[in-house]
Amino acid sequence: MMRARPKTNPGLLASSRGRSAGSGVWSLAALLIAGLVLLPILSVVAIAFRPSENIWPHLISTTLPRYLGNTAILTLGTGMLAAAVGTGAAWLVTMYRFPMSRLLEWLLLLPLAIPAYVGAYALVDFLEYSGPVQTALREAMGWASARDYWFPAIRSRSMAVVVLSAALYPYVYMMARAAFREQSAGSYEVARALGAGPFGLFLRVGLPLARPAIAAGAAIVMMETVNDFGVVDFFGVQTLTTGIFSVWLESRNAGGAAQIACVLLTVILVLVGLEKTSRRHSRYYHSARQPRPVARVPLTGGAGAIALGLCLVPFVMGFVLPLAVIGTHAIANPEAWVSKGLGAAFFNTLTVAGSAAALTVVAAVVMVYGVRLTGRRLPRLLLPATTIGYAAPGAVLAVGILIPMAALDHRVADLVLAVTGNDPGLLITGTAAAIVLAYGVRFFAIAQGALDTAFGRVSPSLPMAARSLGRSAGGALREVYLPLMKGSVGTALLLVFVDGVKELPATLLLRPFNYETLATRVHEKASLENLGDAAPPALLVIAVGLMAVGLMARAQLRSGRR
Repeated sequence: MMRARPKTNPGLLASSRGRSAGSGVWSLAALLIAGLVLLPILSVVAIAFRPSENIWPHLISTTLPRYLGNTAILTLGTGMLAAAVGTGAAWLVTMYRFPMSRLLEWLLLLPLAIPAYVGAYALVDFLEYSGPVQTALREAMGWASARDYWFPAIRSRSMAVVVLSAALYPYVYMMARAAFREQSAGSYEVARALGAGPFGLFLRVGLPLARPAIAAGAAIVMMETVNDFGVVDFFGVQTLTTGIFSVWLESRNAGGAAQIACVLLTVILVLVGLEKTSRRHSRYYHSARQPRPVARVPLTGGAGAIALGLCLVPFVMGFVLPLAVIGTHAIANPEAWVSKGLGAAFFNTLTVAGSAAALTVVAAVVMVYGVRLTGRRLPRLLLPATTIGYAAPGAVLAVGILIPMAALDHRVADLVLAVTGNDPGLLITGTAAAIVLAYGVRFFAIAQGALDTAFGRVSPSLPMAARSLGRSAGGALREVYLPLMKGSVGTALLLVFVDGVKELPATLLLRPFNYETLATRVHEKASLENLGDAAPPALLVIAVGLMAVGLMARAQLRSGRR
């Protein structure tokens, strides 16, 4: 018996084909963005293995061991000190109630607003021979010169560890505090019943349960330490990052700079791998019911004063001292606010950081949406790979961006000259486009993470309903997703903008001639021991940083109320 074939609806078939084609376009766009983000990293590796002049033997026999040794000591020292300070402060404000404990819970986040290089300039100015500390000591003790007393060296590797730890410990503090707050009161009550004291509770219960969060925070601290240039350059500590600047700018050897950048990138990948390996076999679970929060133990008298002092030390070192020193210089030198070049640096900062934030967020929206639309495996594999840009130091990205872009620029200029007879000059590297690209690559992970989470919060039924009503993939994004995600989009824009304002290594290497941002102006003026002129741009950078800290504090406050 013959059955009639069901009739195919031509409109439905055309709609299905249109959706498939639309999905393919979004998938292709996601692949192109992923390729652009990963290109600088791949360029560094390619240049390092095919340099015009191989200086590996010279590096290995002379400077590379020193660069590696200083980088390792600085990274491990900063990671351990920041982990100890951040974890200890998080434990005190979470588990105990003492004077100002509620206020300190938020004040301890503020050092994130102070770039590490600003903290370095302030500390040296405060503790150097002509600074207020040594001047007061000489006056009080009757000493005539530095030969009459001993004072620790300020511009040293150990002081660099202190400065970087004071600026970066909030990464550990935030994650450790969240981990301690999520733990159940029952675990501590059982431990107390078994005779555990305050230190036993911390070492046997709190610390093991919070170890994954602490390790993640310490890994971020160490990666930021490897990326740092301002502090180590000011303190005269030769690291892999300063080695890139030295080999590239002083020796004019781009291949050698790429080789050092490749070593630096390997260090970062090792740090990321160690952090993930350390948590691979660990399993931590909550009960199905909402855990009962830990009741804070009141501390009074001497114990409360000690807890208060321990929490005030990192806050004062990381925020109060730098802000006070820089603010004092800004007040003492009011003419610096109208000095030549400050307005241009401010405008340039807004331009490059704002452009980078807008382009990065748009690219992140397109890529995350394209990956969600496609069923292909390659875009889904590349999405997490694009986060490597955040781990890569700015100096590494600068090498991977400038060398290929300079080669392209010269070829374009030669082509225009051959066709028109006019030399257009450098069209790409002669502008701030390279800086915008570096910011976008470095901070793409921030935008991608925020927007991927935001897309996940939108119910799938809403875009499906829009598509059933004839909306295209772009229409569903424009009319459904973006209105529901505008808060996350704004957050991503602000975070990328703030990080762009503070970025120093990539900006120093990629900026055109006589092009200043607030960060490079602070660095150049402070390097000349001119903190009076460095103070206004430094305060502007701090003000922008405070915006991001306020945003993070607000987000944590909301999550704590849920």
